[in-house]
Amino acid sequence: MRHAGIPTGVHVLLEDGEAVLLMRRAGTGFFDGLYSLPGGHVEDGESVRETAVREMREELGIELAVADLEIVGVVHRLSDTNRIDFFMRARRWSGTPHIAEPDKCDDLRWFERGTLPAMTVPYVRDALLAGAGPWIREFGWS
Repeated sequence: MRHAGIPTGVHVLLEDGEAVLLMRRAGTGFFDGLYSLPGGHVEDGESVRETAVREMREELGIELAVADLEIVGVVHRLSDTNRIDFFMRARRWSGTPHIAEPDKCDDLRWFERGTLPAMTVPYVRDALLAGAGPWIREFGWS
């Protein structure tokens, strides 16, 4: 029996005190106009931590080390398909986060968890309010 692969995403929490860095998606065709955590899809032969390092370099122009990442939680969600998303906290990074892919993001800001923008990707909002972790959540299932 053949099993379909499940797309796997990685979201990275960069925190400054109680604030978390969110970026507003633009030009991607997926949740455009909504705020989300920086991140992306796991590529073939890549671990979730390696994905986090690569995506932060590509999206925010910062460097982080695999050893500085901790898994906060996992969301199994039903979206356009069955998906798995890992949420990771970066304990430290080097460089100043900036919009490094202006064709995919049109705003980058720090938000307190208690005042997340109304236009936040729903499963990301749910994850950000889930607590320190580790946790596992389901989203979009009946």
